[in-house]
Amino acid sequence: MTNLLPSLLQILLGILLLFGGGELFVAGSTAVALMLGIPQIVIGLTVVSLGTSAPELFVSLIATVQGNEAIAMSNVVGSNIFNVLVVLGMSALVMPLSVRSRLVRRDVPLLVALSMAVWGMASGSQLTWQAGVALLVGLLINLVWEIRTAGENPEEAGEFDASERLSALVAGLRLLGGLALLVVGSQVLVRGATTAALGLGVSQTVVGLTIVAAGTSMPELVTSLVATYRGKVDLAIGNVVGSNLLNLFLILGVCATASGGRGLAVDPVLIQRDLPVMVVTTLACLPIFWSHGQITRLEGGILVMLYALYLGEQVLSNSVSSLTDEYRLITLTAVVPLVLVFLVWQALRWRHERKAGV
Repeated sequence: MTNLLPSLLQILLGILLLFGGGELFVAGSTAVALMLGIPQIVIGLTVVSLGTSAPELFVSLIATVQGNEAIAMSNVVGSNIFNVLVVLGMSALVMPLSVRSRLVRRDVPLLVALSMAVWGMASGSQLTWQAGVALLVGLLINLVWEIRTAGENPEEAGEFDASERLSALVAGLRLLGGLALLVVGSQVLVRGATTAALGLGVSQTVVGLTIVAAGTSMPELVTSLVATYRGKVDLAIGNVVGSNLLNLFLILGVCATASGGRGLAVDPVLIQRDLPVMVVTTLACLPIFWSHGQITRLEGGILVMLYALYLGEQVLSNSVSSLTDEYRLITLTAVVPLVLVFLVWQALRWRHERKAGV
């Protein structure tokens, strides 16, 4: 454990630097968006999501350039799972989250389709540079779509406090300062995570799915929790959905392209277990978002519980592998059916209330 202490301290320092950099980047970019008069939900889906996804971007890109591709891919997959189950779940525990029709109608179905597409692209154990270019083109199309449809629902614009409106100079300085901290923090985190993986005797994929993913997702968690506490639920939900879209479009696109002709290697474990989990958790958003147009505290608690089960499987498979099969059997036969029944019940209730005009 003593030998691991420097690596763990590096991970902690990297996370703190990423957190500080993400906060500065979000503050600066939000101020710029306010100057441009962009609606609140669009800020959450684009500007704030880009800021809170910056740690994942820098960590994954530096890991790819340094040849640690397992960390790059698993970081994105683990972050998307963490965002849906933990960030949305904990935010809903603070306050039930009202869901705008825009998310149900447009952004969540897009996220579901994109998650399935990435799973399919990675099924050959490699995300090619051509796939990376396709993802970046998809990002550009989606960004243009966001901008063109930003004014369709003016009631979703929302208001920000006067204190959040910064001068152009202060906004620029915060952007540059945040960028510098993100670069340094990502290098420190990747170095510490790689050393810790070697010291613990586990794969870089596992470290990327857990420690790195949770660490780089801290900005999303804090941003959404604070936004929820202040009553800005649009910003909280839009931040999660937008971050997940950017993780797949931007981060995987950039990393696969930057990997050159060799492509981005994908661990078979990700294809068999974690990418399907990412798709299923994203699919689960649809019936949850449909029910009463909000995420209730009960649903938030279920999401957090599911992440605890997922994390338990990760720990057992790498520490007490003899119990992994029993754990999976219990989860599949007891917990998963109950969750599926709950989701189906929510969908049927939504359909009944819609027919009744509630």
